[in-house]
Amino acid sequence: MRTIKQTFITFVSSLFMVASGGALAQETPAAAPAGVKLVEAKAVQDLQAKGAVLIDTRRANEFAEATIKGAISVPYDPEKSAKDANFDAAEDKYDLSKIADKNKDYVVFCNSGTCWKSYKAAVMMAKAGYKNVHWYRNGVPDWKARKLPME
Repeated sequence: MRTIKQTFITFVSSLFMVASGGALAQETPAAAPAGVKLVEAKAVQDLQAKGAVLIDTRRANEFAEATIKGAISVPYDPEKSAKDANFDAAEDKYDLSKIADKNKDYVVFCNSGTCWKSYKAAVMMAKAGYKNVHWYRNGVPDWKARKLPME
């Protein structure tokens, strides 16, 4: 006979599975893709102080709500490809026209390790010949938790 606690846990787990599309959110790789450097918050601050462009790859409405101070919005949208390191970039759209200088330092970010937009943007930038691409995997939640400047 099932206890109330077991029934509740099963019920909550089922709700979570339905809400997440039937699967748990898949983490992005722990390592940066080829041609990209993985960075933490302190390195992002240092790069920004030296003139790096911070790129928020989230949707425009998320950017409008709050972003890292000084970041620009270049949404990775629509994101139709698989949330996988071997995603098919041809299924997605990423407008690189706002980031024309391939020699500048760029830091791409989104909403943490389960948000694939910045990972995919970094891959596309590296493949397009951008030489100094940095990926801030922990993104906005980490920045906010550290109480760093937002706008």
